[in-house]
Amino acid sequence: MDMDSASSVVLQALTQATSQDTSVLKPAEEQLRQWETQPGFYSVLLNIFNNHMLDVNVRWLAVLYFKNGIDRYWRRVAPHALSEEEKTSLRAGLITNFNEPVNQIATQIAVLIAKVARLDCPRQWPELIPILLESVKGQDGLQQHRALLTFYHVTKTLASKRLAQDRRLFQDLASGIYSFACSLWSHHTDCFLQQIYARDEAAALSSLERTLLSLKGSNICSAHSYINNGVWFVCVSGRQVGPDSTCREKLEKTIILYTKVLLDFLEYHPCAFIPLIQRSLEFAVSYVFTPAGEGVTFERFIVQCMNLIKMIVKNDAYKPAKNIDDSKPESLEAHKIKTAFFTHPTLTEIGRRLVSHYFLLTEEELAMWEEDPESFAVEETGGDSWKYSLRPCTEVLFLDIFHNYSQTLTPVLLDMVQNLQGQLNVNSNIITCQKQIYNAVGLAAYELFDNVDFDQWFKNQLLGELQVSHHRYKLIRRRVIWLIGQWISVKFKSDLRPLLYEVILSLMQDPDLVVRIETQFDFILNSSPPVDDFEFRTEQFLPYLESIFGLLFQLLQQVTECDTKMQVLHVISCVIERVNIQIRPYVGCLVQYLPLLWKQSEEHNMLRCAILTTLIHLVQGLGAESKNLYPFLLPVIQLSTDVSQPPHVYLLEDGLELWLVTLENSPAVTPELLRIFQNMSALWEMSSENLRTCFQIVNAYIYLSATEFLQSYAESLCRSFCDLLKDIANEGQVQVLKVVEIALKVSPILGAHMFQPLLPAVFRGIVDGERYPVVMSTYLGIMGRVLLQNSSFFSSLLTQMASECSQEVDQLLGSVIEMWVDRMDNITQPERRKLSSLALLSLLPSDNSVIQDKFCGIINICVEALHDVMTEDPETGTFKDCMLMSHFEEPKLSDDEEPPTEQDKRKKLLALEDPVHSVSLQQFVYEKLKAQQALMGDQGFGVLMETVDTELVRQLQEFLQGL
Repeated sequence: MDMDSASSVVLQALTQATSQDTSVLKPAEEQLRQWETQPGFYSVLLNIFNNHMLDVNVRWLAVLYFKNGIDRYWRRVAPHALSEEEKTSLRAGLITNFNEPVNQIATQIAVLIAKVARLDCPRQWPELIPILLESVKGQDGLQQHRALLTFYHVTKTLASKRLAQDRRLFQDLASGIYSFACSLWSHHTDCFLQQIYARDEAAALSSLERTLLSLKGSNICSAHSYINNGVWFVCVSGRQVGPDSTCREKLEKTIILYTKVLLDFLEYHPCAFIPLIQRSLEFAVSYVFTPAGEGVTFERFIVQCMNLIKMIVKNDAYKPAKNIDDSKPESLEAHKIKTAFFTHPTLTEIGRRLVSHYFLLTEEELAMWEEDPESFAVEETGGDSWKYSLRPCTEVLFLDIFHNYSQTLTPVLLDMVQNLQGQLNVNSNIITCQKQIYNAVGLAAYELFDNVDFDQWFKNQLLGELQVSHHRYKLIRRRVIWLIGQWISVKFKSDLRPLLYEVILSLMQDPDLVVRIETQFDFILNSSPPVDDFEFRTEQFLPYLESIFGLLFQLLQQVTECDTKMQVLHVISCVIERVNIQIRPYVGCLVQYLPLLWKQSEEHNMLRCAILTTLIHLVQGLGAESKNLYPFLLPVIQLSTDVSQPPHVYLLEDGLELWLVTLENSPAVTPELLRIFQNMSALWEMSSENLRTCFQIVNAYIYLSATEFLQSYAESLCRSFCDLLKDIANEGQVQVLKVVEIALKVSPILGAHMFQPLLPAVFRGIVDGERYPVVMSTYLGIMGRVLLQNSSFFSSLLTQMASECSQEVDQLLGSVIEMWVDRMDNITQPERRKLSSLALLSLLPSDNSVIQDKFCGIINICVEALHDVMTEDPETGTFKDCMLMSHFEEPKLSDDEEPPTEQDKRKKLLALEDPVHSVSLQQFVYEKLKAQQALMGDQGFGVLMETVDTELVRQLQEFLQGL
């Protein structure tokens, strides 16, 4: 078929593919899909989208099919790859004319050319860049714009390549085009400014668009001319282009891009930026902190300028070393420029304007306070918000400048504070000024530590201000409680805490919702629950606990926004965590409300996460009483940990944590609690990040009710564990093996029976001399339990393994003992070392020649373990086993210590029955040696003892004296 016929057939199919009628559209799409791999198809598409007479939708579709074809068939190694001849022809056709009239299609063609350039430039397509540059220089406005657009997409795509070879190619290419792109930017900038002066807005908008494109393409080139032109551009264009101009939006984009280029250059090439520091600071400071910026600046631009100042002030590359002689010359140069710029008057002006002008609440913020107090109170200011939002950006800049120039700025701020002393004025201007100064003192709390007597200020001024109930004074009440929150962890006498708790109670009943939210958040978070607040004393807080907790609960019910409820729940969680079991009398209302809140939050997964966190702390505070929550608690755990339910994506991690603490605090297993474990089999197959918690949950079930749990789930657990062990790291293997070890410890007979499928691998690991010490130690811990507490099972396992290896039973037993003795040093825990010696001793008395042959090694292990566990009584000179436990004692707890969980108690009771803690090693060694002597007779036993090193015999006798 000739090209014309092919074109008409493809054109017809593309036209049908733009139809709204699916009976027409579907067959056309199928036909086009079949043609994708036919030679010549992409040449036809090129002809169609280059034909401006055709329907726009058809041309658009042709471009999309061509673009998708590049991804699939352009690479030489791709199945059905395009021929080199067709690719050569297509490359030539793509750059013959930059005159596409439709903007959206022009952008798609530019992206498409960039995709080909990524694969073929410069080797197979050396002419691309020269033709682009030539077209950009042309006089035709449309052609120039389209070439610039393509130039931008091509350079952006080539710059994204990461291989070293590609980076070198791009740098070679870049060095040839950057200066041209920069001069182009300068040229279009000049045109724009001239047209703005001449009030020719249409031409100005066109030039501005070209300015933006050439700026995007150039990134940064001739630094000095770039910043000088940029200063001039911002200054003139800002004054000439009013807020209602058609150019305004595009102008702001260009200015933001200009500052972004500077910021990127500073971030990635700080040393190369040094010659620009002076002009950049002059530029940024003049617009942000002097009248030069009035009427010119806009919020995003101010944020960018502040970030520029901040990055220069804070940059480590611009700071000399502690020992000045170790400093790099460029660091000294940068430091010198900064020192010369940041004079006392400049810093004072910056500091004062930050406080007086930028800490001001805007009209919009004040309106938001009245109309939407919750959104105002919980406005996001953390993370990276300083990079984009004015208020956090201002505060971060203030902090960095104050930190770096505190000697200059401290007196300035203290002078501002001094002027406020004794004023309790409801004049709105004074309130505004006062609020902003308090904001500064709160932010700079750590810097002002030695200069402010905060306790006196609190008693003499701040307390009084918190009691002024005037409506306008709510700004001060909110700011003062925030200020106290900032200082509480810096400098605040603990004797003043009760006074503060009184203030809290009052402010949590403030008529203004924003003040109530700020109080619970700033004060309670900063003054009581944080773990790092060493000054907090529970006994001081307890008299206020009931009232504060009640008010927190009241606030939780009053607020309606998810974010606010989450914040209040976070504070409630902190309080519960801090006072632990002493919360029990006061949680009834919360326990009744949480099921309702959970139901209402079905569409809000983040709020549900906050509820889960609260439940975690609540269960820990309630201990065994948490069983009363099970009707609500268990369905919540069930839903959160069920991977077939969509919400698990958000809830799983907190849900697993809640499941674990529920088990640890459970007084007894229930059928419902046991049933939730059905969720676990799917969890083993998921990623490893939650595996550790999953293992802890399994262990908690075994401690809680080994018999019922193992009988219900050991079989499926074994299957999951066998799969896990095939492709899991050593640490994961240890977690699996620990489950088996705990099962054997809790129930030696049932544990060995239930986990039988896993034990041959453990046996083989010991015989083969597993090379990872921690894994080997766990293997020996498991086998020690089996040998000591289920010897008949050990015998049958030994027989089974001998048959598998085609070895004699005694011969295999000898190998096990030998490896055990050899690898004893792998075991570091004293409990496991004692267990090993008890286990090997349990083979005695024996007339088996293999065991007698290994007698020396067994005694060696016993003496080592005796050294580990025996302590000498200085009064009697006799030794006793320090691992023995005779009875269960409830520990005496201080206020700050967490009480033992139900699981802690279970472990303690289990330890009382564990041979490691109930059998005296000294006594056991003595009895076993006596029995061996009785079996062999004195003479035979004497010969056996001669195989042991004399020094070891001496140490053994010393340990056994008095028995």
